[in-house]
Parts: sequence; structure tokens; C-alpha cells
Amino acid sequence: MMARSSWAHSADVVVIGTGVAGLAAALAAHRAGRSVVVLNKADRTYGVTATHYAQGGIAVVLPDNDDSVDAHVADTLAAGAGMCDPDAVYSIVADGYRAVTELVGHGAQFDESEPGQWALTREGGHSRRRIVHAGGDATGAEVQRALDHAAGILDIRSGHVALQILHDGTAVTGVSVGNPDGIGVISAPSVILASGGLGHLYSATTNPDGSTGDGIALALWAGLPVADVEFIQFHPTMLFAGRADGRRPLITEAIRGEGAILIDRQGNSVTAGVHPMGDLAPRDVVAGAIDTRLKATGDPCVYLDARAIEGFETRFPNVTASCRAAGIDPVRQPIPVVPGAHYSCGGVVTDVHGNTELPGLFAAGEVARTGMHGANRLASNSLLEGLVVGGRAGQAAAVHALAAGRSAATEPEPITHIASPRRALQEAMTADASVVRNSLGLHRLSATLSQARVRTVAGRRDVEDAALTLTARAVAAAALARNESRGCHHRAEYPDAAPDQARSIVVRLGDDRNAVRAEALAAVC
Repeated sequence: MMARSSWAHSADVVVIGTGVAGLAAALAAHRAGRSVVVLNKADRTYGVTATHYAQGGIAVVLPDNDDSVDAHVADTLAAGAGMCDPDAVYSIVADGYRAVTELVGHGAQFDESEPGQWALTREGGHSRRRIVHAGGDATGAEVQRALDHAAGILDIRSGHVALQILHDGTAVTGVSVGNPDGIGVISAPSVILASGGLGHLYSATTNPDGSTGDGIALALWAGLPVADVEFIQFHPTMLFAGRADGRRPLITEAIRGEGAILIDRQGNSVTAGVHPMGDLAPRDVVAGAIDTRLKATGDPCVYLDARAIEGFETRFPNVTASCRAAGIDPVRQPIPVVPGAHYSCGGVVTDVHGNTELPGLFAAGEVARTGMHGANRLASNSLLEGLVVGGRAGQAAAVHALAAGRSAATEPEPITHIASPRRALQEAMTADASVVRNSLGLHRLSATLSQARVRTVAGRRDVEDAALTLTARAVAAAALARNESRGCHHRAEYPDAAPDQARSIVVRLGDDRNAVRAEALAAVC
């Protein structure tokens, strides 16, 4: 419980989040000469982030090989199922090599095929081997390590929970923050949302505990739009070990890139005849194929057979350790897997520099919708986007802060929001807004969420429950408004994509702040 004392601080730039996008943004703003405060809601300086858990790698076009920016863009657009912004995709992909080399400057070390040459692997949806990786399957941990080390110069405040974006109606003035000393204010002309995803909308997810949709809720509460939030990617291969809830390890699709195959309990291929790329099809295709097979067989899981991969333990040490901790030896046994809530393709509407509708508010990483991912994220494009747009958002925030100057933020009133009990919300989302959805289930979900009660925000758990509730309502509204199947949004009664629905659905908070409204934008491609 937070004490009801009051405190105040000020800075040029406040960054909410300590993953790849947040630290890239904070370092960029610091290099630009601005004072930066980074908020980490975890109780220790470096909490476990979604970045830390990323296994596969970073998709990046290297110079002097058979790959090209145009090829990477084409693969991204194909995965995005007609919903990407081609200009945004090109801008981010073309800047990837620069951003990765900057990360190397912070000390990141990638695996090499020979001295001085990065090893490359291939993942689902990619037409080339363009994924750089570290520690075999520990790329995210290496990215986080390098950024954490570089961020030692920053003012990172643990146990600080962002409660509200403060603004005067025309521009940002700061953030209301809760910490063990009570609820206070950090005045700042620039605020960057880099709070990550929303995986804990569901009973089982690959995401860390802090992925509770905070940034989406903060933006909605501030009157900003979010878009494409119905497109939630379920990673096709999350380790199944009999547990029904909580965070579970993902089994990187780089394993399929090295030749592993998906089979059911009878040994039959799961993806044969589903897509020309088979087990290397985009994630939505593979997740849908697994979901269909499980419903047809009644089995609790399918299996990833990686027994033919030589040197598996060396190439995939983290996966090996996770499997063996669950009593499975991936060298001798097929790995039991199921789809799991993994990545939000939509979020707070921004441009490729992190700018939102509200001057002084920026967003980067999984919380943002830049137009990069469209209806389905291409594998390993997330760390790429976090590095590129995070750095750009930090630069843009520094420029805005210099121009705007500092002013005192208004002292916030006690904050109340509606919030559902977390377990009941997760069970409802898992039942009615998971891999395959239908109108009956989505209406039932909306009715369940409408029963949420008003709660006074008195700690991190309250903030997260309120954020999950509002984010779930936004997802349900957008999913109901999209009467088709496209990318990672599957409607059982509308199994095909509708050409006239290749447009983003934008969700805003209603005037009474107790409802959300969804509307379709003009076609994006």
C-alpha cells in the first residue's frame, strides 16, 4: 500500500520502461544533453523485461551479402497481411544496421560463424538468413545486458509506477508516479512510453509479470488513440508442461529454422498443406494450424521434434535448460508445445520517431503502433523496432524538451479506475479472445468486462488491474469491429480476409471514461 504523502521532482525527459526501447530512448536523450529519469515499476534497479526473454535474435540486413532492405521489407509486408505502412517499414528496416552497430558500441556481442563475421539464422516468414543472435538462443539477455551496462550513467528509479500522464490540454507537463513514499509528480515536458506489452491479459503467456498493458491504458486515459490492438500474436511454440497459467518459456522458432518439425501425437505434420513455407510459415499461420489440430484431436499439445539438429544443446542452451527443468530432454524427446500470448502488434498510434497526437508524449517498442507490424509481426522484428524507434524517440523527446522548457505539473487528485479481478479477466480473455474468436464469445467477454468495479489506485497491483481491464475492453471492441480473419486476428464466422477491411481500427476512451469506442480508419495499404 502506498502512503499518502506527496513529493515532486523534475526532469527534461521521463522514460517509462527499462527494456530495449526504453533504454535506447533514455540513452539517446542523455546523449543529446537532456536530464533523464527512467521509471521502473519493478522493485530492483534492473527488472526482468520482455527484452531479456527474447530468444531468436534481431532481424537486420547486413551489408555485402545476398540480402537487401527491399527483401526484408517485402517479407515484413507479407507477414503484415496488408496492414503495414510500407513507408514506416522501409524507414525502420533501412536504419537497422546502424542501430545494431550502435548496440555493439554499447558492448553487445553476437555469435560469429567465423572471426569478425556474425552468424545468421532464418526464422518463420523470412526469405533469407538475416537473424543475428547471441548466446545461441539468449539474444534478448545479451541486448539487455549491454543496455543495462550503458545505462549505468542514467537516473533509473525502481519501485516507481506511472499512474497518469499529466498535460494541460495542449502538451505534456509530467507524470503522476507512485513509489514507496507515496504518490508524487515528476514534471517534464517530454514523456516516453516504453512499457512493453499486454501478455498478462491471458492465463498463459511468454511475457514477464510486468506486461500488463500499462502504456496502452495510460495513453487512453490521456485521451489518445490506440490502433490494431486486436492483432495479438500468439507464439506458436510455448513450452507445455502441464501448467495452466503464468509465464511459460517460449521455444524459439529459430529451432524450426534449423530444421525442427511440428508433429501431433500421432507423428503427423501439423502444417503440411497449410502454407507453402510449412513449419517456417508466419507465426499466425503456424499458431492457427496448431490450434486447429488441437481442437480436432482433443490433445493438450503438439510436439516440436528437434532430435535431428546436431549440437542442439550448444546452439540452444536456454531452451535446453527450460525443457530439462520441466523434465523433458529435447535431444532425445520431442518438445511439447502450445501457442501462447506473446506480442501485441498494435498499440499507441505513433510515427516512426515515436511522436503521438499529444505534443511531448512519445511511445516506442511493443507499446507503440508505428505501422511496422500490421496484422502480424515478422519474427525478430521487435528488437529491431525497439532499437531504431527507441533511439529516435529519445532524440525527438530531447528536441521537444529543449524547445518547450520546463513547467510545473499540476498536483494530481486521488486516482480511481474500474478494475476487474485479474484471474477472472484472464480466464475470460483466454476463453473468448484467444487464437480463434467469434461474435458470441466477444460479446460475452464485453459483458464480463462491463461488470468491473471502481477501485482506488493504491499500489502497483491496482494500477496493473485497471490497465488490464481497460486494455481488455479495447481489444474486445476492436476484435468485434473486425469482421474478418487477417494476420493474427481469427474470427471463426469470418474465416477469410475481406479486402475492404484492410484498414486500422482505432480505439479511444469514451467521454464518460467508462466505455471505449472503435472506428475504422481509411485503408493503410
